[in-house]
Amino acid sequence: MSVGTIRALAARLIDLQEVSSMKMKSHIICVFGVALAASITVGAMAADNSSSPAKERIATFAGGCFWCVESDFDHVPGVLRTISGYTGGKLKNPTYRSVSRGGTGHREAVQIVYDPKKVTYVALLEVFWRSVDPTDDGGQFCDRGDVYDTAIFANSDEQKRQADASKQKLQRSGILKHPIVTPIEIAGPFYAAETYHQDYYKKNPVRYKFYRYRCGREARIEELWGKDAHRGITKH
Repeated sequence: MSVGTIRALAARLIDLQEVSSMKMKSHIICVFGVALAASITVGAMAADNSSSPAKERIATFAGGCFWCVESDFDHVPGVLRTISGYTGGKLKNPTYRSVSRGGTGHREAVQIVYDPKKVTYVALLEVFWRSVDPTDDGGQFCDRGDVYDTAIFANSDEQKRQADASKQKLQRSGILKHPIVTPIEIAGPFYAAETYHQDYYKKNPVRYKFYRYRCGREARIEELWGKDAHRGITKH
């Protein structure tokens, strides 16, 4: 079974009469009983800062497994809430199953709602870079395939400008030995992932920590960034 198969361990019981078993990630998570799942399409959420309250702004990042990205940004002071979802593709109302099969063009991503008085978009970019491997063009860590590729989805022209500048500055710094391959795109429709994916690290802390460790995320990030790994993220 390949690493890219569906993370069945994320599944939970939605309807006792309508459940289905799903395959788990290869060699990452052991079964703690029967994994049950039901796909729930939550619907699209617009990623347009102009429609947000004045005190709130939105950032959208793809950094591999959205469980991990959500967990990281939930521990950044000034972040109000996070939503795991799918973006970057053409298929309307995608589900985890359809995205995982490939061909939709979507990436796993996280929409981050933050207070600009407490944390800036530039600061969030710094957190993003140092919590991923931006030189990997085949996925992230153990998760392979374009579904897990990194990307920055700018929700305004100003975000696009700041993201481009941040990327160029990081590339010129020489910190990374290889070119940054993370694309910066204008954000399109963002579709919230199924309920069982939201706050997965809180709902299933043991399984989440086991997955994150075995996937090699921490080891690779520390190898790349050293003491700057997870800059801006409080301990969790």
